[in-house]
Order: sequence, then structure tokens, then C-alpha cells
Amino acid sequence: MALATEPIGSIPRPRQLLQGIEARSQGGISQSELDALYEDAVRDTIASFEETGSPVVTDGEQRKQSFATYPIAGLEALAPDGVVIPFADGHTRQLPQLTAGPFRYRTYAGSYLEAARQHARVPLKQAVISASALSLLYPSDGLDGYPREAFLDDLVAEAEADIRSCLAAGAHSVQIDFTEGRLAVKLDPSKGLLGNFVALNNRVLKRFSASERERLGVHTCPGGDRDSTHSADVDYAELLPSLFELEVRNFYIQLASERDPARVLAVIGEYLRPGQKVFIGVIDPIDTRVESPDEVRERVLQAAEHIPVTQLGTTDDCGFSPFGDDVSTARETAFAKIRARVAGTQLASHELGV
Repeated sequence: MALATEPIGSIPRPRQLLQGIEARSQGGISQSELDALYEDAVRDTIASFEETGSPVVTDGEQRKQSFATYPIAGLEALAPDGVVIPFADGHTRQLPQLTAGPFRYRTYAGSYLEAARQHARVPLKQAVISASALSLLYPSDGLDGYPREAFLDDLVAEAEADIRSCLAAGAHSVQIDFTEGRLAVKLDPSKGLLGNFVALNNRVLKRFSASERERLGVHTCPGGDRDSTHSADVDYAELLPSLFELEVRNFYIQLASERDPARVLAVIGEYLRPGQKVFIGVIDPIDTRVESPDEVRERVLQAAEHIPVTQLGTTDDCGFSPFGDDVSTARETAFAKIRARVAGTQLASHELGV
């Protein structure tokens, strides 16, 4: 059996959909016309994904405005002045801030999966946002009548429901996006914030059985938006020991864009526990150059020097468009890179005899 390979999630939207979203914002088309464009985008994305030969695909997150805030889009109890996340190139993203409780999701990710299944012929993966990321919505000065612990109880319950909606819809795997892990070390070098994040996510994960956690995974990267990152300057060795304390089987770890991948692989090999599986990033989404299959093969072979082949798989470093308005990567480039991941993984599998 060849090495497993899975995508991270997001794909740049087709131009027609981007134009439709803009037209809808100005009242130029109806909601039903926009919904039809979303449906076309999902259909085309899945078909293009399947043409790459990827054994597992996603809907490209075509219906999500943001990988982080899809559950709360349209929620009334929000203000726009939440946590600001600065990126290395100077641009920022800002989270909203909760203004009242109780906290509830408006959308569960399983609904995207149910819609995508109408078009897919191969297994589907679904990404969800971590409870730790959404914990940043709670204001630092608290909310009258809604203490932080009550919010966290509600958040854990909603995060569980989000994951369960994906499992119930038949997800091959559910990936929890934990891109704030490395950022937490940057914000708090004592790693107290990181410890709190890991503990909170484990509160969610411990609600699932051992067999259910076989289908769950966690993705980490230093951010990837408009060809920039928010925490690539943080030493991976400060995150990885805590990362492997998360109660899941699968880990999707950005690696292709690392300056010293051999060093990171050595740390992974040191802290990886039995029963856990690492999908290493072999494709850099924010590099416009398309990797060759041979280059991917070499990255896999290097990883196999540190990680048992039975615990090794491949993935992309990050999504190609985690925020819906990020058009820094061409759609065609994204699929070309995915084809290289699939082909290079097959080459490495043959060389490794798996």
C-alpha cells in the first residue's frame, strides 16, 4: 500500500464566484443566483481535485469566507474589534469579538460535506476550526452575566458538535485547524497560552471514542495568507512537543517551507508517539514555483530517515486560500502543485517499498 496523502483544504475560488460575491454585495444578483455559483464552484473544484489523482479530496472550502470564522458568520452577538493577527508582510487579519452569550455556532462544517458528497467519487476530507482559535473571541475584560468558564463550556460543546456533524456526514477524516499553535508561542514565550490551547482542544477530543479519534487530525502551520505568514520566526521545537500531546491520531505539519526541515524532522521523530501518524508538508502553497514530483520524492525520503514509514504520509503545508478573498495563488497553480504531491508521493512509495 502506498504512503497516504491528503490535502489540507482550501483552493482559490473561480473568477466567476469571486465576481458573483462582489455583485451580491452590491445588490447586483440575488442570493439564489449566488448559491448557484457556489454550487458550480464546488462541483468544478471536486472534479479538478479528482483529476489530480489525489485519493482524498475536499470541496476547496468554496463556501467558507474564512477557515477560522465560518461557524459564526452572520452571528449577531459580535463586534468587529477583536484580536488582530499581524503577518510578516505588514497586512493583518482581525477576529470579531463576542458581545453576549450563550455562544452558539450558526453553521456546522458537516453541512459543507453533505453538499460536496453529491459530486465526489472519492473520499472527502473536512476541515474544522479549533476550539482554541475561537476562544480568542471572548473579550479580555469579560462579559456581564456570561463568565469565561461558561463560554468555554459552550465552546467545547459546539466544537464537538461541529466535528460530529462531519463524521455523521461520512468524512474520511476531519482536520482541526490549529494554526494558532505556533502563534501562541510568539504571543507568550512562557508557553502558558500554548498549554491552555492544548488543554482546551483536548477537552473537545476526549469527548470522542478511540475509534472516532482515528479519523481526527490536527493541522499546524505558521499561517499562510497573501503569500505571507504570522509566526514562521517561531522555533518549531517550541511547539512540537506540546502538539503531540493532542489526543488525535493524525498530524498535518507544514514542512516544505521550513529553512531547516531536517532539524524539524528530528524533533518530530523524537516526540512522535506510537499510534500517531504524521503527514508532512511537501508542497509550499505560498511559493509560486510548482514543485516537481522528484522534489517531492526527495522530501519524503528525507522524512523517512526520521519517521517510521508506517507513521508517515504527505500533505500540503497549508491551504491555498484559507481566507476567501486571498487570490495570491492562481487556481491552476494550486492544482498543479497537488498533482506534484500525488506523483511525488507515489515515487517515494515505490522507492521505500510500500
